[in-house]
Amino acid sequence: MTEELNGLLVVPRLYVQNANAVSSPLTWGFPAPSAFLGFVHALQRKLANINALNFLGVGIICHHFEPQTDQTDNRRTQLFKLTRNPLNKDGSSPAFVEEGRTHIEVSLVIGIKEYLDEDEGAELASDIYSLVQQQRLAGGTVWVSDKPRDKPLYLELADHAEGRISQFNKIKYTLLPGYALIGRDGLLQNHYTTLKHENDKITLLEAWLDLSRLSIAPVSDSSETVLDDNKPVKWQAKSKPGWLVPIPVGYQGISELFDAGSVQHSRDDQTPFRFVESVYSIGEWLSPHKVKDPLQLLWSYQYLPEYEQYRCINDFYR
Repeated sequence: MTEELNGLLVVPRLYVQNANAVSSPLTWGFPAPSAFLGFVHALQRKLANINALNFLGVGIICHHFEPQTDQTDNRRTQLFKLTRNPLNKDGSSPAFVEEGRTHIEVSLVIGIKEYLDEDEGAELASDIYSLVQQQRLAGGTVWVSDKPRDKPLYLELADHAEGRISQFNKIKYTLLPGYALIGRDGLLQNHYTTLKHENDKITLLEAWLDLSRLSIAPVSDSSETVLDDNKPVKWQAKSKPGWLVPIPVGYQGISELFDAGSVQHSRDDQTPFRFVESVYSIGEWLSPHKVKDPLQLLWSYQYLPEYEQYRCINDFYR
């Protein structure tokens, strides 16, 4: 992808109201990377009638996150704020599916494959500014800022690494304050290997849960490694190598590929159908000024036919 990335389109400060906060059966919170990749893919398809472009990926920067939840009396359990549907004719409450919503403010950094001159870049930024207002992001309504500094911006990249990094430095500070979502698949694998040495029966799921949760462990006041029941201990939260979060990153096929239209009630009867389950990994929220190269920000699609896996990948590295 390094040789193909020739430009960046920065779409700053998108306000998304009532975005979907339940992106998998096991996680809730910020929308999954697939929601943003789908949003950018829809933009590319609409631009095909104006200017045929190839988007190579999207960087996700969050400036504000406001989940629509309320806490119970014990101040620990959070519940989603749900809408009340009108009563049925007989006065009973209709059945409804629980939906989690959140308000977010995000900036997107889109990788462009083609070379664009200054005029073409300005035209693209103008087209994008109009199109994003016509779409939904993660099921939420998109609002854009009318401030000149919050308008989309196109940046042409140099053909050498030093020039790319220098140009990227000019725009990444405009993404502050905020945090970029990056993938940490390698960190999950390393953590799994470490736990495997301690316990042979540990599973990758348990390693994922161990990185996802807040773990409280006893720490002895002395330098002894083995805790003594007769000596006082302190309970402390285990430190992590960053602001780590569990995220769904795609889907794993769990059935054969059925012919188009052969499965009843499928959304699309023109496309082959397969039953899938969510694929999970670990993500990290990182300040954009710590990202050295624009490629480290971009999320893109990956299809692994030998594993029947469809997932989102991010080429972040330290």
